[in-house]
Amino acid sequence: MAIAVRVRKLLDDNGIKYLHTVHSPAYTASEVAQAAHIKGRAFAKTVVIRTPKGGFALVVVSANDLVSLEALGKEMGAEAPRLATEAEFERLFPGIAVGAMSPFGNLYDLPVYVDRSVAEQKEIAFNAGTHRDVVQMAYADFERLAKPKVGAFVE
Repeated sequence: MAIAVRVRKLLDDNGIKYLHTVHSPAYTASEVAQAAHIKGRAFAKTVVIRTPKGGFALVVVSANDLVSLEALGKEMGAEAPRLATEAEFERLFPGIAVGAMSPFGNLYDLPVYVDRSVAEQKEIAFNAGTHRDVVQMAYADFERLAKPKVGAFVE
C-alpha cells in the first residue's frame, strides 16, 4: 500500500523524519492502533466536523477519546458544531479511503483542532490515506506543518 500522495509530498518536501508502517485492514481508530501495535493513547484519529456556518474542520483526538462538540464550539466562538457524515465529507478528500484521512487539514484548506492530550505526546501516529497505512512522526513536526489550534476537545 502507499501513503497518500499529498501526505508523502508534504513530509518529504519538508524533510520530515517519519515511519511508515503497513498493517492488516482496520477501520476504527482503536482497531488501527491495535493492528499497528500502537497504544490507543498514542494513535490519533481524525474526525471531520461540520461548523455552524456550514464549513468543515478536522479534530484530532486520541483513538480512545470522543470529541466534545460543546467544547469545540466554545473554542470556535460559536454554537456547537456537529459530526459530518461520510456522504458530506468524502468528496473533500479525493483519493483517500473514507475514514482514513490524515490530520493535515492544511492539505485541504481545513482548520485543524488538536486535543491537548495529543499535543502533549512526543510522537503522533495516524492514518495515512488508507485503512492499512500508518505514519508515525514527531508531534513537534506535525504541529509545525499543520498549525493546529490546541485545546481541550474531548469528553
